[in-house]
Amino acid sequence: MDFLSKTKIILTLFSLSVTFCIVYGYYIEPRMLIANKQTLKLQNWDPAFNNLKIVTVSDIHGGSNYVDEEKIRRVVHLINEQNADVVVLLGDYVSQVGEGGAELKMPIETIAENLKGIKAKYGVYAVLGNHDGAYDDRKIAAELERAGIDVLENEIRALTINNRRLRLLGLKDHMKFQFWISFDSEVRNIIAGNEPGGDIIVLQHSPDVYEVLNYHKTLGTDFKLMLAGHTHGGQIWLPILGAPIVPSSYGQKYARGHIIEKTNDMFVTSGVGTSLLPFRFGVPPEIAVLTITGK
Repeated sequence: MDFLSKTKIILTLFSLSVTFCIVYGYYIEPRMLIANKQTLKLQNWDPAFNNLKIVTVSDIHGGSNYVDEEKIRRVVHLINEQNADVVVLLGDYVSQVGEGGAELKMPIETIAENLKGIKAKYGVYAVLGNHDGAYDDRKIAAELERAGIDVLENEIRALTINNRRLRLLGLKDHMKFQFWISFDSEVRNIIAGNEPGGDIIVLQHSPDVYEVLNYHKTLGTDFKLMLAGHTHGGQIWLPILGAPIVPSSYGQKYARGHIIEKTNDMFVTSGVGTSLLPFRFGVPPEIAVLTITGK
């Protein structure tokens, strides 16, 4: 076989591979929905909360590629199958026609209606994301509340579990803070305005806030875990290279999964929908089912 023939075969195989990846990334993987089940072993975790099951869902982006009403109902059904103690929704429920546009691909009323019926022993809680804020975060919060979801915007909810107090601190999206001049004082004010005592789990749309909480030690030793989304896991993950594009100031460091730094832990879920590009490759849509225990 001469050089020209070999080259044609290689180019043909390459073209077929690229075509397959595009077809798979647009038509197949975005249709999926998996329950990503993990056990997080945390440092200094109160044994009273051992085996606490938290289902984490982020970046639904209603109306994005293959996120129709039926898909949102599938999300709810899969959540309820887990028999969760707590369910947290971590922002970006909507998807705009054009980034940052005023028109939505799916009305928030429709999204909220299809999110009704989520069940958890200690409640269903939500924070908002950057897409929600770019559209109308007040309207989105109101619709989620109407659907029975407790929206936390710089607020704390205290849960009593086995006679011990566990606090959920729901923060506004990172873009709502003056990056990061006022962040530390605002968080301290939230804490000061609530009854003291109890370990803290932070709910925040963007994982970048984790870096700030660790640097400033704003929450002291009460801070045990942060749950975030926003990155979509990069949406496209390639062997060796990983996720080429991650919407985080820290690149692939906080792309997805369980992250441990100092004495604190974070889990970043890769979410359900798509943004910017309508593709997922190597990062299937997920709900994260986290069983939390001490080391």
